[in-house]
Amino acid sequence: MAWLLPRLLAALLALALGGAVGFLAGAALKSADVGALIGALAGVGSVVLVDVLRAGRLLRWLRDGLDGTAPRDAGLWGELAYRIERALRAREQALAAERRRLDEFLSAIEASPNGVLLLDAEDQIAWCSAVAADHLGLDPRRDLGQPITNLVRMPAFVAYLQEGAWRDPITLTAPGGQGSLQVVVRAYGDLQKLVISQDVTERLRAEAMRRDFVANVSHEIRTPLTVLAGFVETMASLPLSEGERKRVITLMQQQTDRMQMLVSDLLSLAQLEGRPRPPTDRWVALAPLLQRAVADARTLSAGRHVIKLDETPAIELAGLEAELLSAVANLATNAVRYTPEGGEVHVAWHTRPDGAGEVEVRDTGIGIAREHLGRLTERFYRVDGSRSRDTGGTGLGLSIVKHVMQRHGGTLEIDSTPGKGSRFRLVLPAGRVRNAVAAAQVSEAAPSVPG
Repeated sequence: MAWLLPRLLAALLALALGGAVGFLAGAALKSADVGALIGALAGVGSVVLVDVLRAGRLLRWLRDGLDGTAPRDAGLWGELAYRIERALRAREQALAAERRRLDEFLSAIEASPNGVLLLDAEDQIAWCSAVAADHLGLDPRRDLGQPITNLVRMPAFVAYLQEGAWRDPITLTAPGGQGSLQVVVRAYGDLQKLVISQDVTERLRAEAMRRDFVANVSHEIRTPLTVLAGFVETMASLPLSEGERKRVITLMQQQTDRMQMLVSDLLSLAQLEGRPRPPTDRWVALAPLLQRAVADARTLSAGRHVIKLDETPAIELAGLEAELLSAVANLATNAVRYTPEGGEVHVAWHTRPDGAGEVEVRDTGIGIAREHLGRLTERFYRVDGSRSRDTGGTGLGLSIVKHVMQRHGGTLEIDSTPGKGSRFRLVLPAGRVRNAVAAAQVSEAAPSVPG
């Protein structure tokens, strides 16, 4: 009620002004009644004129877009202008706060790995995240307001969107044929729709690999089990001579060894995938490592191949000895398996100019066609399945080698020419290679710390 007192004072002032004007007018016209009328009109007119001026200023401020501050008049109009301005400013602040919250919400959606698309009642794009635009081949700005079915023309998507009962998601091939998308639609608001897309390419590939892996393991184990079961039945049901019995037992032992190798390789893969990354401060001498791997290869060869090991420099490798030995031994024994009798297997170490190092295993074996090189490290992948089984391999060796190198920050490089042999290189980064002599000299030169 702060406006009331100024209003009363203005009225009293107008009354005094009207009385004075009426007195003067009555004296001049010699008519008290006419003077009173003129005085009343003057008093009321002054009040109305002041109100009109103040109201005009308020209307101009409202009409001009609320620029600047409201008119700072006294009385009713000043109070009214102040109240309007305060209400408008409070509304603007509330809208700004809501806009910030909306922007934060949309930013959170943008950060999601899933795509989000909002459609209005006519299936026109109301909002589109960058991920959804990438999934569906849209432009998040240019395509706003466009019907989604005019832009995403996949028949399966259009039919799914229009069916109205979206209980289960649908899986689609991404535009351009690159990958797979899972799309789900949910209704909200007034006939509006929320479309969520997810790239499931890797998940589907992993599921397919898992199915293939289980199928391959089952097949690889079933074959020797079938052979063993047949031999057991033969021994149980047929009278065998001593020579036949020994031959059957030998074949049974071979199948048992095959299953043991398979189980061992499967356990090795599982352990590699579950262990922490190898340390970078645990150093393994290279020369004994290569000598042990070559010894395994010579045992497998039994003198049927020429197996050479170059003179190995005083090098140490950072990592886990068992894993590094497994990788080198796998390559060396593979070279023996796929090299005909009388062929050569050559193992050597090379230090690269950038300080990295490589263990090279080269053979004069049957070689591998170029189209198979990219898949050699897949589990159970075989260029020739029957020939691989004849050589005693499990189909997991190169997969183990690849995992070991990845864990040590290295790579497996393969070059091969059919009929001319193959060359496998285990490349380790410079940070995992050091000269043992130089390291020992640095250690001796370091000042001792008193206990």
